[in-house]
Amino acid sequence: MNTASVPVDPTIFKAYDVRGIYGENLNDEVAYRIGRAAAQYLQVPEIAVGRDMRNSSPQLAAALLRGITDQGVNAIDLGMTTTDGLYFAVGKFNYPAGIMITASHNPGKYNGLKFCRAQAFPISLESGLADIRDLAVSGNFSEPSSKGQAIKRDISDDYVKHALSFIDVNKVRPLKVVIDAGNGMAGLIMAKVFQHLPCELVPLYFELDGNFPNHPASPIEPENMVDVQKKVREVGADLGAAFDGDADRMFPVDEHGDLVDGSMVIASVSNSLLHKFPGSTILYNLIVSKSVPELINKLGGKAVRTRVGHSYIKAEMRKLNGIFGGEHSGHFYFRDNWYADSGLIAFLIMLELVSVENKPLSELLKPLDHGVRSGEINSTVSDVQGKLHALEEHFSKNAQSVDHLDGITLDFGDWWFNVRPSNTEPLLRLNLEANSRELMEQKRDEVLAFIRQ
Repeated sequence: MNTASVPVDPTIFKAYDVRGIYGENLNDEVAYRIGRAAAQYLQVPEIAVGRDMRNSSPQLAAALLRGITDQGVNAIDLGMTTTDGLYFAVGKFNYPAGIMITASHNPGKYNGLKFCRAQAFPISLESGLADIRDLAVSGNFSEPSSKGQAIKRDISDDYVKHALSFIDVNKVRPLKVVIDAGNGMAGLIMAKVFQHLPCELVPLYFELDGNFPNHPASPIEPENMVDVQKKVREVGADLGAAFDGDADRMFPVDEHGDLVDGSMVIASVSNSLLHKFPGSTILYNLIVSKSVPELINKLGGKAVRTRVGHSYIKAEMRKLNGIFGGEHSGHFYFRDNWYADSGLIAFLIMLELVSVENKPLSELLKPLDHGVRSGEINSTVSDVQGKLHALEEHFSKNAQSVDHLDGITLDFGDWWFNVRPSNTEPLLRLNLEANSRELMEQKRDEVLAFIRQ
């Protein structure tokens, strides 16, 4: 049957998900058609569906569920959950596929869909999303002999239990902890998690609100971390953390309210896991601090470097049976979480570490961190490949090593940098690290001046 009455804009299908503005290029009819397309393409008996707290998510979920069941497939309606909650449900309860309705850290008017197969294996444009797109756009759906059913299931208690299984709850001390949920899904899950911990929870913005009235749920932007930093100092907390809208990314602050970057989260989680599981393989992407592989090797683990992007790191983790993988951007992947990222699990491991070591977080991190990082700096350039080539020509003569795993990485011993192109825009992204702030700033300015000339 062809239902091509409402056009589906193919450009809302991105590399890893669907993303659009509700009421413009994403509406209930589009969600319905995507539901039918996914059900027809995946050829599975049931699909689990979760959603976040955005204002448009209930309507989109209802339409998606209707599309799935109209195509003769059962839909497991998980209601409101986090993205890693959906991945958990698919893995734990052996659902053959899952769809999450969320736009993660995007502003409130946006929404989207993320897709996975059995064992939470992500579906990208290259692994099925293009086929779902083409079916949704054409509207050429087969008519099933009978409709599927929508079955409600609440997995939140199971998910909390699963996340807590990564630590020894009995070792957690009664610490004071500030959590900024940013009016996103962390508000729902963290309240339940802390019922099982002896800690004093100081909640910030736990009310679910798709308008994000306090600040955008995008903690990678430093201005969105100000409230949690201030609150940690104000109440004398032991540590704090902010989560993004769908609660898969986590950004911590130490007892001084200072930001702890992704590299140091990877270092501290690696530290904890290698003491529990000696000799494990841990993956990190190439813009992570050099301190991370140094620590992993020192503790007897196996450090493996990957390109930037969750599809690369997850694929390598599966191939190498890696226990943990980390990206500097706040994504932390766990083998025993079906390779899905979970800010919650990373946070719990840090909480346990501070408890067991009985030291402030800043003191635990100080000996692990041997570098000063620039953070990621974007520059618009007219000729991306030409500029990359010129950079290499200019800087490589004094470099100790040069590699092309992702863009170019040049290492000079006391400082290094990576420049890689954006996948979607005419941008070059610079990440640089040096042994001192002075050297970092000097070299950052030098490399940026060359990129921007």
